[in-house]
Amino acid sequence: MRRGLYVGRFQPFHNGHKAVIDGLAQEVDELIIGIGSADISHDIRHPFTAGERVLMITRALNGLKIPFYVIPLEDVKRNAMWVAHVKSMVPPFDTVYTSNPLVIQLFKEAGIPVLSPPMYMRESLSGTAVRKKMYHGEAWEEYVPKEVVSVVREIHGIARMQQIAKSD
Repeated sequence: MRRGLYVGRFQPFHNGHKAVIDGLAQEVDELIIGIGSADISHDIRHPFTAGERVLMITRALNGLKIPFYVIPLEDVKRNAMWVAHVKSMVPPFDTVYTSNPLVIQLFKEAGIPVLSPPMYMRESLSGTAVRKKMYHGEAWEEYVPKEVVSVVREIHGIARMQQIAKSD
C-alpha cells in the first residue's frame, strides 16, 4: 500500500491543487492532504481558517477514487522539529509531495523521499493570484472548484478578505 502526503497551505484550494491531487491519485493508494499553517487565519496570506480549508478540500474531492485524509498541520516555530511534528499528526506515509522549497529541504534532511508534482497553469493558478482577484473584487470563481466557491460564499469569505485588506 502506497500512501502519500501532499502538503500545502490551500489558501484557497484551487484548480491547480485539484489537478495535482487527481494526478497523485494515479500514483498512490491513499493520500494524506496536510493543511500547512493551520494555526494562522484572518490575514492577507492566510484568510481562511484550517476548518474552512478542510471543508473546501473535502467537498472538492468528494468524487476522488482513492481514500484521502485532510489533516490540519500547525506551524512550529522551530523548523528542525517540524517533520517530527508532522509525522506525529498524520498516518504513516511513504513519500511527500510538495513544491514548497522549505518543506522539500526539511523532509529530505529527515531522509524521507520527496517529489515535486508538476504544477498546473501556475501563472494563473497560484493561491496568491487567486487571493489577489478575491481581494480586488475580480472574477475568481473559474480558478477554484465549484465546491470551493460555495464554501467561500457560505462563510462570507470575500467580505472578510476585503475587510482584512482594509485593516492591513
